[in-house]
Amino acid sequence: MIAFRNFALRRGEHLLLSNIDLTLHAGTRVGVVGRNGCGKTSLFAAVLGEVEPDKGDIDMPSRLRIASVAQETPSLPDAAIDFVLSGDQLVYDVIRAEAAAMDAEDYDAVAEAHQRLDELNGYDAPARAGKLLHGLGFSAESQMRPVSDFSGGWRVRLNLAKALMQPSDLLLLDEPTNHLDLDAVLWLEQWLLRYPGTIMLISHDREFLDGVCTHTLHLNEGKAKLYTGDYTSFERQRSEHLRLQQISFEKEQAEREHLQKFIDRFKATASKAKQAQSRVKRLAKMAGTEAVRAERAMHIQFGQPAKLPHSLIRLNDADCGYGNLKILQQVGFGLEAGDRVGLLGPNGAGKSTLVKSLVGEIPLLVGERVAHPDLRIGYFAQHTVESLTAGQSPIWHLKEIAPDVGEQTLRNFLGQWYFVGDRAFESVDGFSGGERARLALALIAYQQPNVLLLDEPTNHLDIDMREALAEALSDFEGAIVLVSHDRHLIGLVSETYWRVADGNVDPFNGDLDEYAIWLKARGNKIDQASSKARQEAAKPKAQPKSTAELGKLQKQVDKLEKQMADIDSQLAHIQEEMAKPELYQSDGGAVLLQLGQQQHKLEAQRTKAESEWLEAYQALEAS
Repeated sequence: MIAFRNFALRRGEHLLLSNIDLTLHAGTRVGVVGRNGCGKTSLFAAVLGEVEPDKGDIDMPSRLRIASVAQETPSLPDAAIDFVLSGDQLVYDVIRAEAAAMDAEDYDAVAEAHQRLDELNGYDAPARAGKLLHGLGFSAESQMRPVSDFSGGWRVRLNLAKALMQPSDLLLLDEPTNHLDLDAVLWLEQWLLRYPGTIMLISHDREFLDGVCTHTLHLNEGKAKLYTGDYTSFERQRSEHLRLQQISFEKEQAEREHLQKFIDRFKATASKAKQAQSRVKRLAKMAGTEAVRAERAMHIQFGQPAKLPHSLIRLNDADCGYGNLKILQQVGFGLEAGDRVGLLGPNGAGKSTLVKSLVGEIPLLVGERVAHPDLRIGYFAQHTVESLTAGQSPIWHLKEIAPDVGEQTLRNFLGQWYFVGDRAFESVDGFSGGERARLALALIAYQQPNVLLLDEPTNHLDIDMREALAEALSDFEGAIVLVSHDRHLIGLVSETYWRVADGNVDPFNGDLDEYAIWLKARGNKIDQASSKARQEAAKPKAQPKSTAELGKLQKQVDKLEKQMADIDSQLAHIQEEMAKPELYQSDGGAVLLQLGQQQHKLEAQRTKAESEWLEAYQALEAS
C-alpha cells in the first residue's frame, strides 16, 4: 500500500500539487493522467525519493522494491542481452562470478555459484531477458550486439526491458509506449496484465490505458483525484461529476441571489431585521461551489492542398530495400485523393521502408515510382523531431521554409499551433518532446501538402494534442498513410488497412482487434511451419539419380556409425572413472565436475550424430 498524506509539491515558485490525500492498494494498476506540466513526472520523482515533498509525506512499505525506466542509456560495449540481464542485479552478479570462476578453473567457486543461482531461481534469467527483448522487437542476432550500436529509440526499448527484468513490487512507467511499434505495444500490454505488483503508469495512449489500468489518477489544477476504472470509465465519471458540479453551482447562485434580494430589501426594516440577519448568516455559511471551468480543447488544422489531383502516387511491381538488401517485393501500392490508409505489420517488417519508398527517400531496387507533377508530400518520420535545428526558434524554422513571408503572418500561423507570444522566439532546446513534435507537424502543415506520410507522429504528444491531431487528419482532404502504435488514432483516421509482413504489402480486410488476433497467432503459425519443415526433412528422400549419390549416402552412414561408436567408447571410459570411490572424497570434487561436463558434452554429440545417421539411413533405404 502507498499512501499520500497531505502531500504537496512545488517546482520553483509554481505549486504543482497540494493537499493530496489518497491511498493506492497493492496490485492496482494506476494510470496517471493530466495535461503536460501538471506534475505527473514530478510525482514519480517523489515516489522514487529523488525530490522531497514540500509538505506532507508518502507512506510506503520499508522493503518495497521499485523499478523504473532510466531516462538515459550510456554507450556501453555490453551486449544488449547482458544489459537487460543486469536489471536482475543479484542474478547477474552470480552469473558473472560463475563465468570468472570457470575461466580461473576454480570449481569450488563454480559450485557455489550454481548453489546461489538455485537459491535465486536464476537459471532461467537469460531466457527471461531474451523473451523481454524479443517481445520489444529485438531479433535474436541483435540481442548480442553491443548497446552502443543502437539508436536512441532502440536504447529506450533496452531501458524498458531492463526495468521489466528487475524484480519489483512497484513498477513506475513514464510513457513506455513511446518508440514502440504496435506489435510491441500489444505485447507490453499483455506483459503488464500478468505483472503481480502495483503499477503507476503515465501514458497518453488511451487504448493502452484502457487495456492495462484498473484505476485512473487525474492531476488537474494542483489536485489529484483517484477514479476506479480505466481511462474511458474515468472520462465518463469526470463528465458526470462536472455536470453535477455545474448544476449545484447554478442552484447555489440562484439561492444566493434570492437571499441577497431579501437582505437588500428588508435590512433597514425593523420588523424584518431579524429575518434579514438570519439570511445574512445563512448566506455566509453556504458552501461556495465553484463554477465548472471547462478545459479549452486544442484545435489544429492542416491547410487544404492548393492542388489536389485524383491520382497522386503509385509504386508498380516495386522491390524496396537498401543496397543489396531487399525488404519488400513486388509492391503494388497507390494513393488517390481522400485515401486514408493505416499501415499494419510486425516490427521490422518494412512499414518505414515502404513509407520512405513512397517519399522517394530511398530508390527502388526494382519497379517504378509514378508521381503526379503536382504531388506535394508532407513527411513526418520518427527522426523528424530530432532533426530540428538546435538553438533555433519556431519562427526561425518557419522562415527557412518561407523566407519571403512577413514575420507577423508567420507568427499568426504559429499561434494556431499554440506557439504564442514570445514562445515563437524561444530556442527549441528548452522545448518538451511534445512541443518539438507539435512544431514538426506545424512545419509540415504550413507547406500545404496533398499527401501526408506520417510514421509514428504521436510520440510525446499528450492526449489532448492527439485528439486534436485526429480531428485535423479527419478534416484533411488529401491522402494519408499512417504508421502508429496509437490504436485510438489509427482507428479514428484510417478507412482502409494494409498489412506489411513477410516481404509483402497486401490489403487487410479486418479491424485492429482482428489484426491483434492475427499478430498473436503469427508466432504459432511460424512455429508450426518450422515443425512441418523438420518433418518434411525427416521423410524418406526420393531415389538417388545415380550410383555416385548412393555411394555418398553409404559413406555418410558409415562415417556416422563410426562416430557414434567412438563416442560410446569415450562415455564408457568416463563412467568407469566416475565410479572410482576416491573421486567422492573431499579433494575429488573438481575432477568429478570436469568429468560430468565432458559427459554432458559427449551425450549431446551422440544425440546429434544419431539424428543425422537416422536421416541418412532412411534416405539410403528409400533409394
